[in-house]
Amino acid sequence: MKFQSSIAAFVFLSFILSHFGFIVADLNSDRQALTEFSSVVPHARKLNWNISSPVCSSWLGVTCNSNGTRVVAIHLPGVGFAGSIPENSIGKLDALKTLSLHSNGLSGNLPSDILSIPSLQCVYLQHNNFSGPIPSSISPKLVSLDISFNSFSGSIPPAFQNLRRLTWLYLQHNSISGPIPDINLPRLKFLNFSYNYLNGSIPSSLQKFSYDSFVGNSLLCGPPLNRCSSTTFSPSPSPVYEPHSPATTENGKATTHKKSFGVASILALAVGGFAFLSVFILVITIRYFRRKNSQSSDILKGKASCAGKPAVNSKDFGSGVQEAERNKLFFFEGSSHSFDLEDLLKASAEVLGKGSYGTAYKAVLEDGTTVVVKRLKEVVVGKREFEQQMEVVGKFGRHPNVMPLRAYYYSKDEKLLVYNYMPGDSLFALLHGNRGAGRTPLDWDSRMKILLGTAKGIDFIHSEGGPKFTHGNIKSSNVLITQDLEGCVSDIGLTSVMNSPATISRANGYRAPEAADSQKITHKSDVYSFGVLLLEMLTGKIPLRYPGYDDVVDLPRWVKSVVREEWTAEVFDEELLRGQYVEEEMVQMLQIALACVAKVPEMRPRMDEVARMIEEIKHPELKNRPSSESESNVQTP
Repeated sequence: MKFQSSIAAFVFLSFILSHFGFIVADLNSDRQALTEFSSVVPHARKLNWNISSPVCSSWLGVTCNSNGTRVVAIHLPGVGFAGSIPENSIGKLDALKTLSLHSNGLSGNLPSDILSIPSLQCVYLQHNNFSGPIPSSISPKLVSLDISFNSFSGSIPPAFQNLRRLTWLYLQHNSISGPIPDINLPRLKFLNFSYNYLNGSIPSSLQKFSYDSFVGNSLLCGPPLNRCSSTTFSPSPSPVYEPHSPATTENGKATTHKKSFGVASILALAVGGFAFLSVFILVITIRYFRRKNSQSSDILKGKASCAGKPAVNSKDFGSGVQEAERNKLFFFEGSSHSFDLEDLLKASAEVLGKGSYGTAYKAVLEDGTTVVVKRLKEVVVGKREFEQQMEVVGKFGRHPNVMPLRAYYYSKDEKLLVYNYMPGDSLFALLHGNRGAGRTPLDWDSRMKILLGTAKGIDFIHSEGGPKFTHGNIKSSNVLITQDLEGCVSDIGLTSVMNSPATISRANGYRAPEAADSQKITHKSDVYSFGVLLLEMLTGKIPLRYPGYDDVVDLPRWVKSVVREEWTAEVFDEELLRGQYVEEEMVQMLQIALACVAKVPEMRPRMDEVARMIEEIKHPELKNRPSSESESNVQTP
């Protein structure tokens, strides 16, 4: 009996030891695979992958499963990897679910044993230098695949047709050729094949995706692109306006209509002309006496405002408006306002703020209409040039992320701009106002949404205005926030009509180095200013001296110094770190910001590229999808 008990105990102990040895061997194999990868692939940023330290709790960018027995995720974006990934390194991590190595300098062929890892669900390898064909052996559990902005060539593997869980497929900006296979996948929601060398017709199963998903493939056709045809179609000519010509007869000869006037016609014209002249004189007389009776020393009367702020008198607003020009307020097409300049100048008003270009007022008209009036100072151009610039600015108002200019007034002594009133605050106020106890901080998702909208607005200004039209004064106080937390760009196109040296000296914190030196504003200097704005959003620090704020920081220099020493959380706003955030997204946004503030203008991305990169970071439908047994551990890049 004792012998049998001893045998049973021995068997049980052997089982435990063998099972424990199996676990240790698996984690050791993962450690060895990662060590082989890091020893072969050069990297600018030092990794703390010490062979003697615990993998799951201390290795940078490495995530293990809940019981610490296997490596399930690698997140190492932008750490400076260069060169090729060796076979039998990462591919040995047979429990890996998420691989994120984007925004590095990895090159060469992608090893075939990586995408074929059976447990793999999410792969983020965008913005590298990979080349060669896309591996044909792919994990059937794959949910997200982003290999955009590389140099992959060859055709799209037919194996994609078997990825029934695939939700996100990004292959744009590569050198992929051949036809698109009929990828009829039930869960596919995000697709981008743009800017490759694909040809043939778009499969019907993919025609539900937008034009932007396929643009940049000149040999590709079918909805949503141009219709496929063996013949070449030329676009229909645009209709051209032609002045009325003499009527033509059926044989094509022109005919003219001679009109003869009788005595009755002449008398009717004379009576009508006299009546019109009489009415005109009567209207002028009535308006003269009304103005004379209502005229007072103050053009803008000091009525109490709803907010209880001090009212504005003629010394602050409208003092330069001349009597003869009272109604020369120019409205842009599409404006629904029905007031004139006299109504505007009689409105109650309060000061909203004083900026680089002048003072903004909230004006409430007698009919309850509320507008914002900006009184410009230091305008250095003449009336014709000013009007031409305002005509260009007026065209931008149709974009939802651009503050529309509704009207303007120009005289020798006064220049006014009229905008719709937006009850929301500025980005500056949301980031820096009332910091301390009781403050509700601006969360990460809201910051992302605001900055994406702002980027789209600036991109629209650049694309619509042409290469010579810039914003020139991008800063957080010029980004207004709608009730839906959308960023709205204001103060557009004023730099070229203002006293440039004064405005440059006041906004030096956002100003690109070449703009501060040469006073020349370009699209690339706008990109630099937006990069500083991104850094301000990420760090919570102020790049420009404002009244009451003393902690001014040269943001590009400070962030680069922190990142150069060690990539730590010190660079991010403490309010962000206390709330809900995604570290991976914050790191990616920081990389975009640093690219925007590059010292050499040619090294900075275009504004449309910036907007696209920000938009690609956030995919809420993928992130917030219902969890399931097969996708419960899917992570964002």
